Amino acid sequence: MENKEFQFKTNLNCGGCVSKVKADLDSAEGVCHWDVDTANADKILTVSSKGISEDEVVAIIKSKGFKAEPIG
Repeated sequence: MENKEFQFKTNLNCGGCVSKVKADLDSAEGVCHWDVDTANADKILTVSSKGISEDEVVAIIKSKGFKAEPIG
């Protein structure tokens, strides 16, 4: 399966917000790397996928009380 890169507009505003989703994204099967650009006005979450779907990433973020909206 080829690696895909997904980007999401989020409301992860700071390191504290990012730390709340960190463990779940780190342990999610199919995620090989992820990063949140909190300096960007849209708080862009970039996920390098090895099998996880956009919907699964959105569900993880929502389960922690944040929003994630796929871009593109």
